[in-house]
Amino acid sequence: MAFWGRKKNREIDTETREKKKKPGLLRRLWRTVRNVDWKNPVNRWKLLFASLVFCIIAFGGGYGVLSYTNSPTFCSNCHEMTAEYTTYTASAHNQISCVQCHIKPGLVNMMTHKVKSLKEVYYHVTGVPDQIVQTADEAISNENCLQCHSKNRLVTASGDLKVNHQGHIKQNIPCITCHEGVVHAKIAARGINIEKDLADWNQANAEKLIEQKYLRPNMGTCIDCHDKVNKGQKPWKDVTYSVPPNPEEAQKTASGTAEVAATEATNPASTPEEVKAAKDKNTQDIILQAIGKEKKDVKISMECSTCHKEIKVPKSHKIVAWDQQHGSTAIQQLDKCVNCHQDSKWEKEIPKEDIMSLLNMGSHKVKYTPNITVVRNQARINKFCSTCHANRPPGHMDSDKWLTAHAQHAKTNDDKAKCFVCHDKAKPTPGSTDIKAPTDVYCQYCHRTGFKNEKKN
Repeated sequence: MAFWGRKKNREIDTETREKKKKPGLLRRLWRTVRNVDWKNPVNRWKLLFASLVFCIIAFGGGYGVLSYTNSPTFCSNCHEMTAEYTTYTASAHNQISCVQCHIKPGLVNMMTHKVKSLKEVYYHVTGVPDQIVQTADEAISNENCLQCHSKNRLVTASGDLKVNHQGHIKQNIPCITCHEGVVHAKIAARGINIEKDLADWNQANAEKLIEQKYLRPNMGTCIDCHDKVNKGQKPWKDVTYSVPPNPEEAQKTASGTAEVAATEATNPASTPEEVKAAKDKNTQDIILQAIGKEKKDVKISMECSTCHKEIKVPKSHKIVAWDQQHGSTAIQQLDKCVNCHQDSKWEKEIPKEDIMSLLNMGSHKVKYTPNITVVRNQARINKFCSTCHANRPPGHMDSDKWLTAHAQHAKTNDDKAKCFVCHDKAKPTPGSTDIKAPTDVYCQYCHRTGFKNEKKN
C-alpha cells in the first residue's frame, strides 16, 4: 500500500507543477485574442487599426531600406567602390541612381538583384578582388538606357557623327558597346581602379583621371565592329565584346598554358609576332580605306565621310603631293598631327595606364619641342604613319638607279635624319628594344666604313 501511495502522490505533485507553470508569450497572446468578443464592432475597428499601423511600419521600413541600398550614397560606403563613385559624381549621369543603370526595370529584377548582391557583401567582409570589373552577366541592358534615351536619334549631340541608333538597336547591339565609358571613363579597361590606387581617387584628382576621350565613344570600337561586319561577323552577339576584360578570367585562361602551347606548336601562324603583324596589317588596310586610298565592295564603308558630317582637313593637307612633302610640318607640329593620327583612335583596345603618371602629367604639361628623333620614332610606331612609310616611296625610282642616285638626297646630317625615319643606320640587333624600322634595309649594309664628313655626337 505504501508503494502505490507514493506513486499517486507523485502524480498529484506533477499535476500541481503543471498548473503552476506560467504559459508562454504566444500562448498568452492567443488566449487573449481568443477571448476577445469579435462581435463587438469596437474590437473589430481596433484590430483593423492595429493591422494598418503594422503594415505601414513593415512596408515603410522595407521601402526605406530598399531605397537606401539603391542610392549612390550606399554604394560609396564601400572602400572598393571609391573609383566608381568618384567617376559617377563627375559624369553627366550623376543625377540618376546607380540601380537605374545596373538593374533591369521591374520589381522582380530588383529583388533578384538584391539576393545576388549578397555575394558582394561576402566579398566586402572576406576580401574584395584586386580590381572591380563588370562581368558579362551583369552587363547593362538596353532596357535601362531606353528609360531615358530615345532610339530615334540619327546624329550625335555634337551634330557631327551620323549614327542610326534605331538600326543598331534593331540588331540587338548593346548600347554599352559604344558607350562603355559614359559614366566610369573605362577605368577598368585602363587598369586604374585596382586596390593600391584607390587612395588617389578623390574629387581633387578626378579632373586629371577622368579624361573626356574615355567618356566619349572610342572611334576604334566603331571601326573594329564595322570591319568585323564586313567580314561576315556579328561580334556583339558575344557579351564579352561589350564589357571590359576580366583579369580573373585572363588568369584562368593563362593557367591553361599547356593546351595553348600545344596549339601554337602545331600552328606556327599563331605565334605572337605573326599575330601582331597580321593585326597591324589589318589596321593599316582600314586606314587606307578610311582615307579613300583603298576601296572594297563592303557592307559598311570605312571612309571617314560615312560617319562624319564634318571632316576638318587642314589647309596644309590640300596642297599637291602633300603625302610627299609633310615631313617638315610633322617635325614642327607633331603634337598637332597626333591629335588625329594616333593609334588609340583606330583601335578598340584601351592601353593600360599608370595612375601616378596621369596625375603628374596633369600638373606638368610637357610642351613639344621640334625633334627629328621624336618624329622618326613616332613615324615608326604609329600605324597611321607606317601605313605609307612601310612602302617604297615613289621618289626612290627603281632600285638599281636609286642605289647611285640617293647620295644627292643625303648630303647633310639633316638630310640623313630624314632617311632614318624609315631606315636604320646600323644592322638591327636581334631582340633589341629599339623601335623597329619599317624596312630591313640599313645604311651600313653598304656604308660599312661610315659616311664622309659625318658629325660625331
